Amino acid sequence: MVENFNIYSKYYDLLYKTKDYNAESNYISDSIKKNSPNAKTILEFGSGTGGHGLILKKMGYDIYGLERSQEMVEEAILRGFACEQADITNFEIDRKFDAVISLFHVISYINDNTSLVKVFRNASKCLNSGGLFIFDTWYSPAVYHQKPETRIKKVDNEEISVIRMAEPEIHINPNVVDVNYTILVKDKITDKWIEFHEKHPMRHFSIPEIDLLADFTGFEMLNAEEFLSRLEPSENTWGVCFILKKK
Repeated sequence: MVENFNIYSKYYDLLYKTKDYNAESNYISDSIKKNSPNAKTILEFGSGTGGHGLILKKMGYDIYGLERSQEMVEEAILRGFACEQADITNFEIDRKFDAVISLFHVISYINDNTSLVKVFRNASKCLNSGGLFIFDTWYSPAVYHQKPETRIKKVDNEEISVIRMAEPEIHINPNVVDVNYTILVKDKITDKWIEFHEKHPMRHFSIPEIDLLADFTGFEMLNAEEFLSRLEPSENTWGVCFILKKK
């Protein structure tokens, strides 16, 4: 997984200030309680700046995060979230957990099969027997039906204004959409603009594809549902949450 968030991470929380972390954390907690009522410990793959983790911590979970971006790790630690800089395809951790979670399409950033198998096997290695692996991804039927479009987002705070343009480039055979970001940032004090460009390759998945991968790496699929709503996935479902159990 390439280092997509070196610059992007500095504006991450501002860009997603309207994201409903409380609702998403409640959804994850409910999913854990439904499928493993006694689960108390969580390892989060791609924990970002601790948006979900801090809420789950307040709910009483013992949660630890792994995040590739050192900038995000430093911000999360400042906020009181326990985490470390690590690549989820290749890391060592000396403890077991009741659940591994990976949110906000982190798994979709894993584009090649070799790395995907490593991530799934790492999740299994970190789990207690019967532990859960819960994650969301882009959903192939929706990508092909809706087709990604160019989007522009504008946000600001007291110090900066940010304009982000996301331009998709669809690659059919590998099931990957390159999201090409142009990020313009204005310093409100100096009135100067700076510009960044980043590419985020996002892989999308079908349910049978994840089911096969799960079985190959020692999991069974408990459920595949629309993220948050829990509805059955359809061609209009952009994000699907998969709930796997370690065999």
